[in-house]
Amino acid sequence: MEQVAWKGLFLSFFDYKTEKYVIAKNKKVGILYRVVQLSILAYLVGWVFVVKKGYQDTDTFLQSSVITKLKGVAFTNTTELGERLWDVVDYVIPPQGENVFFVMTNLIVTPNQRQDMCPESANIPDALCHTDRDCLAGEAVVAGNGVKTGRCSKARESTRGTCEILAWCPVEKRYKPKKALLASAENFTVYIKNSIRFPKFNFSKTNVLATNDESYLKSCRYSMEHRYCPIFILGNIVKWAGSDFQEMALEGGVIGIQIEWNCDLDKAPSECNPHYSFSRLDTKFAESISSGYNFRFAKYYQDAEGVEYRTLIKAYGIRFDVMVNGKGAFFCDLVLLYLIKKSNFYRGKKYEEVKSSSRKSLPTPSLNGNQSPDQLGGL
Repeated sequence: MEQVAWKGLFLSFFDYKTEKYVIAKNKKVGILYRVVQLSILAYLVGWVFVVKKGYQDTDTFLQSSVITKLKGVAFTNTTELGERLWDVVDYVIPPQGENVFFVMTNLIVTPNQRQDMCPESANIPDALCHTDRDCLAGEAVVAGNGVKTGRCSKARESTRGTCEILAWCPVEKRYKPKKALLASAENFTVYIKNSIRFPKFNFSKTNVLATNDESYLKSCRYSMEHRYCPIFILGNIVKWAGSDFQEMALEGGVIGIQIEWNCDLDKAPSECNPHYSFSRLDTKFAESISSGYNFRFAKYYQDAEGVEYRTLIKAYGIRFDVMVNGKGAFFCDLVLLYLIKKSNFYRGKKYEEVKSSSRKSLPTPSLNGNQSPDQLGGL
């Protein structure tokens, strides 16, 4: 029985099969069939080719560089610093940034700090004490400014005090100005130069207007009418992000500057334009203890006796993050090589024929991405 089954299976390999078509003379079935065909065709032509431009080759590997420079001066008159003029070296950290830069808008200054022994701040819970036993010598104050000496420092007739510490004394002041000291930073300007390149198509562009007029960048300001002026007013950036500059300047924050390049390289290079959007990235709720943006730094000096001292600055301000993305799309090789009248010409340019001989063949120019879209304008 098994031999018969195996024999039948073997002989079936030599069978010739052909398809059978049945034509249904039914208008409903025929109409439904054509509707399905037309729907698929409409999807391919309308959505894939027209809307999504599926006939194009895309490059999402955008190469980008960002250079930023700020300008503006501010004047303050405080008890700690007296009269002082602030320029970009003072309020911009680092002074010349790239895709991230920080502008100081408010500060708390603790001048003339020296390494010494002094009471810890009463705002530090771990520093509170009633007796010396509450201050273990050599133990660092949690979230504090120094190391405990073993003594509890109390005011006269007070039952509670703070631990004495070895630190930079006096300790940092805890008050915060009710108004931003560098409020005039709202009128400062920032120059944001962005250069991009789509390596697949060897296409490059920048967001700066190509002009020989040296006065243009000194007088222009970015707007919808001047999209290729890369000079932005800080107050406008914060406003476009949906925030108030003076309110934000008090405790600081983070602003995102998004530059998007979505370029249809089948069109003229002038049609490839940068699009800007602005958003606030930090937590902006006043009741949140983590709202705003700040950090500390110090400037060190030596007195006449060579003893080191410093000025501690707690800086509040706005950090700007410049983010660049985009994609370039261009006529794909399929259309060039097969669907136009000059397809034989372009195939000859793209593919190089190499024969096995002792003679060296010169390389043929390629069309696989090493030419800009402008060089293909005669399609």
